[in-house]
Amino acid sequence: MHISEKSAHNEHKGVIFLNFIHVILTSLLSLVVLFLLTKLMGNKQISQLNMFDYVTGITIGSIAAEMATEIDRNPIEGITAMAIYAGIGYLLSYTTSKWVAWRKIVVGRPILLYDNGKLYRENLKKARLDISDFLALCRCQGQFDLSQLRTVILEANGALSILLRSDFHPATPNDLSLQVREEALLTNVILDGHIMSKNLKRTGNNETWLKKQLQTQGYSSEKEVFLACCDKQNNLSVYPMIRERIELDPFE
Repeated sequence: MHISEKSAHNEHKGVIFLNFIHVILTSLLSLVVLFLLTKLMGNKQISQLNMFDYVTGITIGSIAAEMATEIDRNPIEGITAMAIYAGIGYLLSYTTSKWVAWRKIVVGRPILLYDNGKLYRENLKKARLDISDFLALCRCQGQFDLSQLRTVILEANGALSILLRSDFHPATPNDLSLQVREEALLTNVILDGHIMSKNLKRTGNNETWLKKQLQTQGYSSEKEVFLACCDKQNNLSVYPMIRERIELDPFE
């Protein structure tokens, strides 16, 4: 009796271990499949979601979670379901890029909320926004005074597009007839205390030049630097390595 109980106990432990391995493998598999399907559907799954993209993303994520945790379920079934949803999403994305009328049905169309001093109440209701929500969205874009706005549109992906009145547009160099230097991307030459040799070479400089620049700015080693960026004029911007934690809560 004792031997049979011990055998049953060992068998139970073996089942638990196998289930644990199954969860790990199916979780990894679901992550790989999710990554591949997201690449298939495009980067808009990450940024500018329309309603169908949102629903598809949630559904595929739910299937992946169930696939990883449902021990008795065949993983092929989950992968098949995820592939079907992703395929439909890809097909709709392709067809909406070809036919404008179909795009309006699937993706939706922009909604005019405010124009030339007029708030369109029915359009706000259509967008499921009340006036407080609308004003909050404007404030999130740095616009606190409606009198400075010409037009506000709610895009199909939920983003708010704001056109300022002409007299409130920031002045540009063209407005002032100024000649300005063309901006270019900065190159990171030190990241987290490590010199990025390939990036440094791309700027036309070497480690000797970099260390001289660091010494000029008061750094004895790249280990003291969290980030250093070099522009096209070989100007080096250096940000020190600060290891202590800073606590700040402006709302206390």
